[in-house]
Amino acid sequence: MQPYAAIQQRLDRNQVVVLDGGIGSELVRRGVRWRDHGLRTDPQAVKALHMDYLATGAHVLRTNTFQLNRRVYQNVFRDEAHMRQIGAPDLAVRAPTLLAAAVQVALAARESAGRPEVAIAGVMSPLEHCFRPDLAADADAEHAEIARLLADAGVDLLLLESMNTLRESKSALRAARATGLPVWVSFVVYADGDLLSGESLQAAASLADTHGAEAVLVNCAPPEDIDRALNKLQADVPVGAFAHIGKFDPPSWKFEFFPQFTSTDTWTPERYADAAQRWRKSGARIVGGCCGTGPEHVRALVERLQ
Repeated sequence: MQPYAAIQQRLDRNQVVVLDGGIGSELVRRGVRWRDHGLRTDPQAVKALHMDYLATGAHVLRTNTFQLNRRVYQNVFRDEAHMRQIGAPDLAVRAPTLLAAAVQVALAARESAGRPEVAIAGVMSPLEHCFRPDLAADADAEHAEIARLLADAGVDLLLLESMNTLRESKSALRAARATGLPVWVSFVVYADGDLLSGESLQAAASLADTHGAEAVLVNCAPPEDIDRALNKLQADVPVGAFAHIGKFDPPSWKFEFFPQFTSTDTWTPERYADAAQRWRKSGARIVGGCCGTGPEHVRALVERLQ
């Protein structure tokens, strides 16, 4: 059975599908110097983390491609000409190269773990910071390139993760659907359970339904905010959730950027699994972990919700 077919079968039977947990934040916690998503300097550490998630029994493995796009490099220069003038010679192709590399690392981990039934989700995201919906822009061509690169590299589905505005969500959905792969979309929510932009979560879910998403999720917020979002969320497709835990502690230099979440709250794996049980009772059929969670949190989800 093909990996996504196995996921669809679980959903059709009303069984829980468990996603993996945080990638970037967990790599930083393990001491990986966060640059180029760790893919150039520490690909074995990325693979090892994927394998740790596979060992938990998770059903879906996400690629290490969150907010990996050309803008990460272009935004620190005046314009493209300036980048060509003073930037490293490969900056124009670094994002596409790393996108393909991230998929290969995930595929290699799946093969090494001997779990061919696990689906690889190619992660797309807002092109600017996911906590800054005010920066969202029309970006059809950029999302189309990312979707095509992930599809060509061999992912089983595309996950639009932490989308924060209706406008950019629509652009990313069109791009992802054009690949012919199954598409899931997850929205970053605020304390009131609506999108971080202030737009209605229900409007976002309707947009996802209209544009052919096969699942609608909420993520990138504390578990209590996820509770409120799920109480609002209604969709004709499976819904899901994955929360972040701890407090966001951003580094100071953009090229070193990736969410670090300090453990000021006691979100043990068992407590996180308790939250996931609430989400399940609210209708969630897909659960996992966002920033701050690690393999032990996912293991607790698998053990509690199977």
